[in-house]
Amino acid sequence: MICLVICLTTNAQTQEDTFIRDLIENIAENLTEDQDLSELQDRLTFYKKHPINLNKTTIEELKSLFFLSPLQINNLFAHLKTNGKLIDVLELQSISGFDIETIQRLIPFVTVNSSDLVNQITFYNLYKLGDHDLVLRLGRVLEKAKGYTDLPGNKYLGTPERLLWRYKYNYVHRVSASLILEKDAGEKFNSSTRPIPIDYQSAHIAIYQTGRFKKIVLGDYTLQFGQGLTLWSGFSFGKSPDVASIVKNDIGLRAYTSSNEYSFFRGLATTVSLSKTIDFTPFVSFRKLDASLSSNEQGTAILSNLNETGFHRTTTEIAHKNNITQQLYGGAIQYQKNGLNIGAVAYHTRFSHQFIAGNQLYRNYNFTGNELSNWGVHYGYSFRNIYLFGEGSNAINAGWAYLNGALISLSSKLSIAVLYRNYSRNYHNFFNQAPAESSGATNEKGFYTGINFTPTKALNFSLYVDHFVFPWLKFRIDAPSNGYQILAQATYTPTKTFKALLRYKSELKQQNTELETPINYLDFVKKESYRADVNWKLHKSFSFQNRLEVVQFQKGTARAEFGYLIYQDISYVPKLAKLSGNLRFAYFNTPSFNSRIYAYEDDVLYNFSFGMYSGKGWRTYANLKYKLAKKIDIWVRYALFLYQNVATVGSGLDEINGNQKTDVKLQLRFQF
Repeated sequence: MICLVICLTTNAQTQEDTFIRDLIENIAENLTEDQDLSELQDRLTFYKKHPINLNKTTIEELKSLFFLSPLQINNLFAHLKTNGKLIDVLELQSISGFDIETIQRLIPFVTVNSSDLVNQITFYNLYKLGDHDLVLRLGRVLEKAKGYTDLPGNKYLGTPERLLWRYKYNYVHRVSASLILEKDAGEKFNSSTRPIPIDYQSAHIAIYQTGRFKKIVLGDYTLQFGQGLTLWSGFSFGKSPDVASIVKNDIGLRAYTSSNEYSFFRGLATTVSLSKTIDFTPFVSFRKLDASLSSNEQGTAILSNLNETGFHRTTTEIAHKNNITQQLYGGAIQYQKNGLNIGAVAYHTRFSHQFIAGNQLYRNYNFTGNELSNWGVHYGYSFRNIYLFGEGSNAINAGWAYLNGALISLSSKLSIAVLYRNYSRNYHNFFNQAPAESSGATNEKGFYTGINFTPTKALNFSLYVDHFVFPWLKFRIDAPSNGYQILAQATYTPTKTFKALLRYKSELKQQNTELETPINYLDFVKKESYRADVNWKLHKSFSFQNRLEVVQFQKGTARAEFGYLIYQDISYVPKLAKLSGNLRFAYFNTPSFNSRIYAYEDDVLYNFSFGMYSGKGWRTYANLKYKLAKKIDIWVRYALFLYQNVATVGSGLDEINGNQKTDVKLQLRFQF
């Protein structure tokens, strides 16, 4: 039975959230299913309520608006230095690199007027002027999965409900705090072993702009420096149709408020202004991590890899929980003046157990031991319409890695991005998110070229080509290999109520052949996709999105697979009504997992879905938002996969008897 429910979320069709939708969809294929992207919504929600004053802002503050490139930011400051303060936001049109689309994205989050907010830290101000945001979320799959049945062996020990409790506090730009509690599906409440029975707990307290101390964070935090080659934790963008996104906006120290259970530090960190142009960020972290341990011939516990999922549902997963400790300490120093940014990072990581490389040949250069020291230098320099950037990094007693690139604005209509990277096979780093085709920036060389061309206000063309080489073996690749990725996109936006998009994407890689042959060799694996997408408004309250996407997958000489996805989105967002929302109704047909298709799905606030469509069947989901009171909002989400010609859905302990999978969510948000 296909359930068709009108889905409604107020936030889903605002300009900033439409932009987030585009961002996530562009990178969804490279993200894990448990990736938490709430940080994107957090930043925009905060700046919408507390707009950035462009006449009094800093480079670091503008970097947190992730859609601004370093070239745009530096050009803005050069304009302010030469011409004085902005009188109107629309004056940005006269600054090189600021196109109409970027300015439209900026408008909800910036101002040119002085703020009258009282920012002195007193108990009265903290109590009266602080913003409190409490989110409670409950979700579950309605069908009973195999892991919840009375199995004789491994099974889920907890209940199928997913729970999130998140409290955030902000006092203008001076103080923040958070507490996050999360229970994954299958995990059990365990009040006997901890004061708070929920599995995942995260918290922080931060103070900003206090004398020479620009930031002080106690608890959970992230560090993002340079281009992610030496030290980067938390969320990171990759390749997308916006070719300028290949350059990372490093924001240094930041409090962590995500429910992702792996990519953060826990301890104390601060950023100190040594002078007007030099900042120093020392940090220390101590965490317990999940890992599967084994014993060597001497009976000593050793490990080959860390478990990053954060799941503690079965006896085995619980046994792996907090098996090792990770200690980290170090510092970063940055010099910034007149478009020049130079920085250096050094830190030491110590684990309580030894890493081993493993017997597989492709792991021959993996890290071994229990201590690792990393250091690196990075730079960025803006000169007129050119931004040069790069980073070099080394793991002590191991390999080197470096990258260099440039953003070039040839005119108001044409910009180019280029990047060369070279990561040695024995470059070791646990906190590495540099631009790369593989999951970690190691054992890879590549050259990226991208172009953005806007011949008219209504028309935009994007193109990038990325060629990469893997000098050493990889998982399921028993020889050096290479490949490329190409993306071409045309966007037509004649009015604010209509947008059409055409996209072509092609990726070629190599992988071990699946044929039984005397000599193993690599087959070429090619995946191509074609997308046509239209967004339009029939009325101020009604908007629609139509999409058709076709995928072709082929490995070696085997017959090519063809799959497709077609869907209709309908959104209803009246200005003054308490009820609002959207709906999707989709049909998909892909022969196998290889020809799967990803598509962004609207969800409740602070939660993002980028559904993976694989197999054959129907998909519908609906979100409903109701404004219960001035500061209380309620969301409800219903989502259904209805597959054709299958007896079960999913695999392993998540296997469901039948041909459908239904997911529901209920969320309450209280602001006070």
